[in-house]
Amino acid sequence: MITAIILAAGQSIRMGEPKLLLPWGKSTVLQTVVSVLQSAGVDEALVVTGAMREEVEALIGRSVQTVFNPAYAEGKMLSSIQAGLAEKQREARAALICLGDQPQVQVRSVQRILQIYHRTGASIVVPSFEKRRGHPWLVGREHWDEILAMKTPETLRDFLNRHASKIRYLEVNTPSVLADLDTPNEYLKSKP
Repeated sequence: MITAIILAAGQSIRMGEPKLLLPWGKSTVLQTVVSVLQSAGVDEALVVTGAMREEVEALIGRSVQTVFNPAYAEGKMLSSIQAGLAEKQREARAALICLGDQPQVQVRSVQRILQIYHRTGASIVVPSFEKRRGHPWLVGREHWDEILAMKTPETLRDFLNRHASKIRYLEVNTPSVLADLDTPNEYLKSKP
């Protein structure tokens, strides 16, 4: 089973308001991300909450499992990934690490990441646009203990750099794997 771990614990400081709840087409930013992942065929999705726990849980209801990251303020992205991996440690054989503020992500990109994993068994699959790593990226179960043992100030970039020779890259022709929404200007420029 592959679990999509959707990082939705941030405080939206640069946006100035809860960015995951912002309108995106006929939905919201976070609901769009969940919908894309489900349409792409992930086995299940897990949303890691934090700063806006109640609002996020109310938004997605019971359609998607959630786990709360109590260290969201100090641990940044690493602590949220750790919370998600710890929650799925017994069930999933791989995790797709997804940004909750990346509604531009495309179904086809996610499907191709999953296909590479199933076809090759690569333990790390990362999308790339113009030689820049993006999201979502997949990490096999064999690496989870290492990630769970990491401590800040280490980051997932450090993890990926340590395992550079194991990464299977998916070259994409769209910057959507790099795009997320951190500021009001980014949101307004990207909004459908």
